[in-house]
Amino acid sequence: MSSTPQIRPQPVSERTITRRTVLKAGGTLLLSVLSPLPALAAQILAVRVWPADDYTRVTLENDASLKATHFIVKDPERLVVDIEGLELNPTLKSLVAKIQSNDPYIKQVRVGQNRPNVVRLVFDLKEEVTPQVFTLAPAGNYKHRLIFDLYPVKPVDPLTAMIEKRDWSSEAPTAKPPAAKAEPTPGKTAEAGLPLPEAHKGELTKPDIAAIMRGDGKADAKPGGKAEAKAEEKAEAKNKAEAEAKLEARAEAKGGPAQKIVRMLTIALDPGHGGEDPGASGKNGSREKDIVLSIAKRLKAKLEEHPNMRVMLTRDGDYFVPLGTRVDKARKVQADLFVSIHADAFVEPSARGSSVFVLSEKGASSGAARWLANKENLADAIGGVNASGHDKQLASVLFDLSTTAQINDSLKLGKAVLGEIGGINRLHKGSVEQAGFAVLKAPDIPSILIETAFISNPEEEAKLLDNGYQDQIADAIVKGIRRYFAKNPPLAKNRLT
Repeated sequence: MSSTPQIRPQPVSERTITRRTVLKAGGTLLLSVLSPLPALAAQILAVRVWPADDYTRVTLENDASLKATHFIVKDPERLVVDIEGLELNPTLKSLVAKIQSNDPYIKQVRVGQNRPNVVRLVFDLKEEVTPQVFTLAPAGNYKHRLIFDLYPVKPVDPLTAMIEKRDWSSEAPTAKPPAAKAEPTPGKTAEAGLPLPEAHKGELTKPDIAAIMRGDGKADAKPGGKAEAKAEEKAEAKNKAEAEAKLEARAEAKGGPAQKIVRMLTIALDPGHGGEDPGASGKNGSREKDIVLSIAKRLKAKLEEHPNMRVMLTRDGDYFVPLGTRVDKARKVQADLFVSIHADAFVEPSARGSSVFVLSEKGASSGAARWLANKENLADAIGGVNASGHDKQLASVLFDLSTTAQINDSLKLGKAVLGEIGGINRLHKGSVEQAGFAVLKAPDIPSILIETAFISNPEEEAKLLDNGYQDQIADAIVKGIRRYFAKNPPLAKNRLT
């Protein structure tokens, strides 16, 4: 008879010790896994300051999103900003030296470590301001950005500024290649480092790419041609002479001098990009925002040589203006025309030629036009718009109000300007193209966007930096505008001189 083995029960004290040991060890392991690592302070990568009459922008670019609080102190006026999760470093200290004496709103800035992980900025102000402090997610070549926009309490009126800034004795500016800057500047590739949103990356087909590289226009492709342009100029001069003769004859019959009433024409010129948004860049380091501003200033001077024309620039310096604000400025001065000036870029340096675009309600006239419009419409993302203050509903309303009449007038203006530009540069396409450019959506103003040349093409980049070529482009646009008005007299408004 086999005996059953006796199993000696473990003492209670031993079982307890074993359980406690296991639980203690497991808890220690769990705590070691869950315990947070010491927080690393964010690093400021670059600081930039963009002073302008409209507003001054201060940008802190950093490797992580920052949280900031701000408040205003009176007598004297100061803006105080506390930034959390930050330790003072030499890059941030360099902000002090970047404040210019001619800044309209900032007298100086003081930077210091207010308490551990909190840096305080104190802006000593020249006048009362309305500050906007906001963050921007990474876009283009930029990392996270913390933005301080300092607006005057009483906004600058575009019409008043336009009249006050007119210099009757000014000469066209001299173009100079932009000097290299120490801070990092986006635009290292032909597309200026501006990636298209995922939804748009597949829209440029191989035929589109081939069309852009080839260009559909010819060297002598000019709608209407030189013969038509000269004939129109002769007809315009003849009609003007006949009208003046009739007016003088009527005045003599009445026994007195003729009273001439001339309609004042207001033209809004829009140099693309600016400030945080450099636009496209050339192989030799030129930036679209610098070139188009130079061309716009030349064009302004030439237009204002005509006594019945005055010009408003949507920006007259190196600062960022949101797309919607550009349109709004033109509407506030009741502009008769809106002309946006750009310098195109493409991934292949062989693409070349000048183009003119107008708005489309029914979709782009080509895949290439759609691709370009999508790229230009990224300006707000790159330049940095405060989302909390951005009226998306207004933008939608403006688009809905874009009428067929506005687009038809824009096509006429575009054709006249394209015909003149074709006399000095190869046309990328021999006709005006259409696409959904956000900057062309003023419902009551004929609007065109001119791509003066491909800055990504080395030969055309050299042209764009040449004083002579900039003058030729400006002259061509003036002639195109005059041809348009000769055939399409502006409607009567309450501005008569």
